[in-house]
Amino acid sequence: MLLQRMYPSVSFGDVRRELDRLFEGFADPFDGGVVRNTGAYPAVNVWEDGDSLYAEAEIPGVTMEDIEVNVVGNELSIKGERKPMCGEGFTVHQRERGTGEFSRFLTLPVAVKADGVDAVLKNGVLTITLPKADEAKPKRIEVKVR
Repeated sequence: MLLQRMYPSVSFGDVRRELDRLFEGFADPFDGGVVRNTGAYPAVNVWEDGDSLYAEAEIPGVTMEDIEVNVVGNELSIKGERKPMCGEGFTVHQRERGTGEFSRFLTLPVAVKADGVDAVLKNGVLTITLPKADEAKPKRIEVKVR
């Protein structure tokens, strides 16, 4: 009998995200065969300084009303929708920018204060400022001489 070790640190959410990532980029036959989401979308950069983490996502053509940002513990989610061009009287000759709903889930390296998170959308770039939780900030320890 072959026994396989279970890894409880891998959550079902991690498995789902990996499966979603695997199937991104396949053509949708119900959308005219247009290939969408050929990589992680939106592209996100994350960096930090002593007091905060910062996440920057490129989402051109999306309005603030179509974006939802959530933070729970050290998990950040960015969800939204890029609406298709609509109207009558025009013909699309080429369509490379994807439309529809999108989501990104990021595990942050430290816990953050959810009530202090700030999100600003400017020129198609969403900038999220995430203040670090007090326990995640570096603390200077006084060294005593005896």
